[in-house]
Amino acid sequence: MSGFGFFPSEGFFNAGTSGGPGSPMLQTNVMRDAARKFLATHNDLPVGREDARKAQEALDIANTWIEEQTQFPATVANADVAWSRKDWIDHSINGWQKLVEPLAEGMVEALGKVLKEMGPSEMGPQEGFLPVMRGFMGQLIATQLGQSIGTLSIGLTGSQDAAIPLFEKSGAHLIPQNIAQWGEGLEIPEQEIAIYIALREVAAQRLFAHTPWLSSYVRDLIASYGSGITVDIEAIQSQAESAMSSGELDINNPESITMAINQGMFQPEQSDAQTAALAKLEITFALIEGWIDHVTSLSAKDRLPSLSALQESYRRSRIESAPTQQLFAMLLGLQISPRLTRECSNFWSEIYLISGGVDGGTAIRDHRWEDSALLPTAADLADPAGFLVSTTVPDDLSGLL
Repeated sequence: MSGFGFFPSEGFFNAGTSGGPGSPMLQTNVMRDAARKFLATHNDLPVGREDARKAQEALDIANTWIEEQTQFPATVANADVAWSRKDWIDHSINGWQKLVEPLAEGMVEALGKVLKEMGPSEMGPQEGFLPVMRGFMGQLIATQLGQSIGTLSIGLTGSQDAAIPLFEKSGAHLIPQNIAQWGEGLEIPEQEIAIYIALREVAAQRLFAHTPWLSSYVRDLIASYGSGITVDIEAIQSQAESAMSSGELDINNPESITMAINQGMFQPEQSDAQTAALAKLEITFALIEGWIDHVTSLSAKDRLPSLSALQESYRRSRIESAPTQQLFAMLLGLQISPRLTRECSNFWSEIYLISGGVDGGTAIRDHRWEDSALLPTAADLADPAGFLVSTTVPDDLSGLL
């Protein structure tokens, strides 16, 4: 158990019952400790005054440039515009807990159903074991999630770089150490790199600040996926026996078991409802990323000499190492293709141009974020004009009477 990050010496039943009914299954202190332990194996530089000054300067420029390119206005400025890697972990933990909690609950509910079917004669008293199992599973998932959050912290360039609504109060913050790391070897002026990253940060921050429904929408989709989880004991047993006989799995080695789980060895078949939830999640995340990319490009056009090189480098880094996508691939088996993100960026560009560009396209494009029902599906991406016609209510309704 200690190999999974669960420590019996701290009290098996106390740890197991700490996540009882009514309390969060994923404990934020466990997630935070796991993330910090991972970060401790990497260099985390403190934020200095010069870091804060440069971050503020880049964000000020980004806010000025982006003002005419979106209907989403600027919010109140933050005092702490520059974060360390540890700062990002500490501020994002609650958001990750709320985001993944429905999935963890779905896993435990599925296991609970299996135990009830097996009956007390096979498992012993269920009333006492189920809370322990809930606590153990919560500890295990929280530890794995915390390690993933630690991994994210060494690559994200800003608080919103994950392109997921994580924070209750959406602010713009840059992570100077990671920006410097990302810009190494690009041979692009430091200020241009900082402004480009700041534009992406500000675009995401404004979008999330003015779409309060988005975070609950994403959580509901994850909850929908989690509620459909089922556990087929016979299939798992068959997979495990096959993997052990081939040497792929060592049941006495916790690391081997964790690796097998992460690689999807015991992943069940998805229901139609789960497949639909994943499809909506995939297009939502791609639309967010595509909108950020589109608005950033509009704002930096003719202003950043190295814009093309910066965009190419950013897209390449996302393809080669997209930590957020890797996290959702591990949790949900969700693969968000770079191609879909590019299609979404092109879609927003077409909507903007068809609707009149800066003279009207901005408002019509951003109006699509008022409600999930106004967003396009993957099938709509190929026909932006048709999508606009089918979802726009005409000013004069007399012809419909």
